[in-house]
Amino acid sequence: MTLHSTIGSPLGELLLVGEESSTARGGVALASLSMPGQKGAAVVQDGWRRDDAAFADVARQLRAYFDRAVKTFDLEFLPTGSAFQQRVWDALDEIPYGTTTTYGHLSKQLGVERAEIRAVGAAIGANPLLVVRPCHRVVGADGSMRGYAGGVPRKQDLLIHEGALQPVLI
Repeated sequence: MTLHSTIGSPLGELLLVGEESSTARGGVALASLSMPGQKGAAVVQDGWRRDDAAFADVARQLRAYFDRAVKTFDLEFLPTGSAFQQRVWDALDEIPYGTTTTYGHLSKQLGVERAEIRAVGAAIGANPLLVVRPCHRVVGADGSMRGYAGGVPRKQDLLIHEGALQPVLI
């Protein structure tokens, strides 16, 4: 059964979606974490059940992340996407808190030819688990902020939060 919940955050109200799981802490494997205005954001569907208790551990870890008390997440993710997307997403999980990498470097790490960097970018853009699967840590070769489903300002906010980017003072 598909479950959902919401949690307030500095990025807006986050929608959590998951499936019941006998192995996950709290009983839910996270399938999606999306935010208001996000490109391709999940939308609550008929037949989904709101269950805040099932997402209590996810919410606790997110609050701790936004309070700077934790730098990593210990969550079960529902396996989704193609085998290639899963490879790219697994590589995202390895990018340390407070750092960034480039699309080119990530592609090279994955053994993807330079001509296919766009496929890596597309897989990153299809990440259904914003924040907890850190696609926000991937930037352009020149350090520029490239697309982020939650919007480039939120990507910048997350990188500032993690200390990977300095705020611009006016």
